[in-house]
Amino acid sequence: MNSLLVAAGNAGPKVRSDCEISLELKDSGGIIIELVSKVKSLYGDSIIALVKEILDYFSVNNAIVKVNDSGALPFVIAARLEATIQQLVKTDKEFLPELIPENRYKTKHDRFRFSRLYLPGNSPGLMINAGLHMADGIILDLEDSVAPEKKEEARYLVRNALRQINFYGAERMVRINQGERGLRDLHYVIPHNVNLIIIPKCESSAYVLEVEREITSIQSGFGLTNKVFLMPIIETAIGVEKSFEIASSSPNVVAMAIGLEDYTADLGVSRTLEGKESFYARVRIIVAAKAAGIQPIDSVFSDVGDMEALRLNVLSSKSLGFEGMGCIHPRQVSVIKKGFAPDESEIEKSKKIIQAFENAQKNGLGVVALGSKMIDQPVVLRARRTLELAISLGLFDAETKEHMNNSEN
Repeated sequence: MNSLLVAAGNAGPKVRSDCEISLELKDSGGIIIELVSKVKSLYGDSIIALVKEILDYFSVNNAIVKVNDSGALPFVIAARLEATIQQLVKTDKEFLPELIPENRYKTKHDRFRFSRLYLPGNSPGLMINAGLHMADGIILDLEDSVAPEKKEEARYLVRNALRQINFYGAERMVRINQGERGLRDLHYVIPHNVNLIIIPKCESSAYVLEVEREITSIQSGFGLTNKVFLMPIIETAIGVEKSFEIASSSPNVVAMAIGLEDYTADLGVSRTLEGKESFYARVRIIVAAKAAGIQPIDSVFSDVGDMEALRLNVLSSKSLGFEGMGCIHPRQVSVIKKGFAPDESEIEKSKKIIQAFENAQKNGLGVVALGSKMIDQPVVLRARRTLELAISLGLFDAETKEHMNNSEN
């Protein structure tokens, strides 16, 4: 057999919590492991033992393995080594780290999705503590943030991250690639308790249903029955025109987002802070999502250094009807969550609406009014949802929460 050499992972002075592993198969000579690591004196034996365990699992008996470690956790080392092995050894086997108990939770169709934090799917250093930023959703991204030559190895890392990283209750999302590559991505994430799949550059209901069929097929093969929700991203002119068709394509579509960088590029214009060039598309997405009964989600705000501009952008987004926004930096999370949360005036107005509705019911009145304005059932439901949201965010005390619960019974 001729010598074969492949590599996976990242190394360099700015790399942390990762490693670069090269694997060269030989005809003989057994296993030779060369380890470079600043923590070799503390964890060198454990790293070498893990490498040997994985090689043995895949029946690799003769090889030279070089590990350039920058503080990688075991699940990262395992992903990097498996990515090299899978390039050279034809096998259906997977080396899966334990699915930690903290990651077995499910999420709900109508949960609040104010903030979703994008994390590059091939950068473990950004993943490990991501849950501490308290975003509503954490996106492990396999699409735009991963270089084409790194996409295959990123799949193993994202898979292992879903099994090993504590996301502290955030909705566990994965943005897949487009087309056939995206369908293949699903095989690496669906069996590992992902909560939601983000479908980029979506242009038809047919592709949403194709993604859904692939998910169902994968789940069937593993005997899984958990719900996997879908969030298409509209990023082209044709996608905007077909937005309602996409939004209403499946009961598992819970939200629809707009991606303005690609949308404005598709139009051949520049994206501006004022946003005149995308106003029609954004409103079209909101109307389509609301008509389909799902959440409209705004695009990311690209200037991570201007928090005041972000705050104003969030308030503008909320005033149009959006119910959330993407984040490209952890510092954006709190600004976005606070901006989409109900403010004091909204809370007080909702209290008055519910109180008026309850009084009318007690007095046997068929007509409910607040001042000179009539109140119908959709207004009451919206007010109740506002208060439920305020409660979930800790803006109410226990007594108010108890009153809300009693009023529902």
